[in-house]
Amino acid sequence: MLFNSFQFLVFFPVVTAIFFLLPHRYRWFHLLMASCVFYMAFIPYYILILFALILIDYYAGLLIEKASGNRRKFYLIISLAANIGMLAFFKYYDFFVDNLNSLLSIGGGAASLPLLRIILPIGLSFHTFQAMSYTIEVYRGTYPAERHFGIYALYVMFYPQLVAGPIERPQNILPQLHEEKIFDYDNVASGLRLMAWGLFKKVVIADRLAAMVNEVYGHPEQFRGLPLLVATGFFSFQIYCDFSGYSDMARGAARVMGFKLMLNFDRPYFAQSIGEFWRRWHISLSTWFKDYVYIPLGGNRVSVPRNYLNLLLIFLLSGLWHGPSWTFVMWGALHGSYLIMAHLTVNLRTSLIKRLHLPALNHPLVSIFFTFGLVTFAWIFFRANNLSDAFYIVRHLADNAESLRHGATWYGLETVSSFYTMGEWLALAGALAILLLVENSQRRVAVGAWLTRQAAPVRWSLYYGIVGYIALLGAFKELKFIYFQF
Repeated sequence: MLFNSFQFLVFFPVVTAIFFLLPHRYRWFHLLMASCVFYMAFIPYYILILFALILIDYYAGLLIEKASGNRRKFYLIISLAANIGMLAFFKYYDFFVDNLNSLLSIGGGAASLPLLRIILPIGLSFHTFQAMSYTIEVYRGTYPAERHFGIYALYVMFYPQLVAGPIERPQNILPQLHEEKIFDYDNVASGLRLMAWGLFKKVVIADRLAAMVNEVYGHPEQFRGLPLLVATGFFSFQIYCDFSGYSDMARGAARVMGFKLMLNFDRPYFAQSIGEFWRRWHISLSTWFKDYVYIPLGGNRVSVPRNYLNLLLIFLLSGLWHGPSWTFVMWGALHGSYLIMAHLTVNLRTSLIKRLHLPALNHPLVSIFFTFGLVTFAWIFFRANNLSDAFYIVRHLADNAESLRHGATWYGLETVSSFYTMGEWLALAGALAILLLVENSQRRVAVGAWLTRQAAPVRWSLYYGIVGYIALLGAFKELKFIYFQF
């Protein structure tokens, strides 16, 4: 069930109203059943996969807590193997078999392994990572095993963040599932504001930008220069507004009922370095890899070469987590390389700026634009259908520079303008301006808190303005969220 669907418009208020009407002792069951209905709206029988993993991880947690010595590690390994094995089979089987067949054909092998063409269960990557967080934390002794089977099932099935995160830790969610929630006007108001803001980002910005991005990246060989540049820049905002829009709606839906999900995005395009970008982008995933992979590998406590290798490995895994494609691996490799190069050249860059007497290069705006440029370039590989398309786009991005040197006009300007009507261009420009204004304001004050301090006429004028923008200018085609495929 999509947050931007009519189904959810009915589902959310009904589920929330029943939640508050029920006594506390029945609410976990109501939310668990509602979460099952929410998930089964996609491919119903895939819920059996989640139930199988829930059973394994629930009992693994109890056994880990009771056991000692190597048996604790044994039960942890069973849990991790079940989750990683299920994910590997559904998400990566065809990818590895296809590449293995290619290697065999190069070596002259005649036999080839069959491809299964399996449909990936929606949200499986998010579910398995959240489930593994639980068993790892129980193994480390930082959180006790959950005795209530239904509460544990709800921990990994909670519908707002079931299919696209945030990837929560047991320390945050499980205690909240035991607490009795009361109807709180402030929670309801702030939750609905967050949901409206997320819907604005999704249907007004992301889904509008998708029209051009999908066309250009679907047939990149038909374009050169400016259309490729604009579509690439648009994708940077599309994927941000699509994914952060989902996270906002998830956090808002949970907050209405009194639950607090972690912040997953913190103005990432205002980051002044790639390292800062990853502290602001998909925070639940980046901290997951940091806590459960990077630090156990030694983190930055090892030798410098080993630390660089650890960084590169983490980003290669992050790329592969996003999908079984070499384009995602390349995207991860680029980000890992960015971080390594930033560490290697920090003294050189400082020295050059001093010698050239260009302190302006240290200005925050310069750093923000440079970081955004690097991130946007890497998005080419994330969005492209294959490496061939990605390299074509990279080769032809600068075709306008050549034409301008010869006095020609911008190649493709007419092509770019044809993707939208003048009204649509103005609506997009206005929406992006609102996005940047709100996010820039967040540096100084929380916009939600600022709104609550305003007089009622001001507050409601802004509310109606956003709702009107969504109703009149939103693209209501029920496009799936990009991260549903992961």
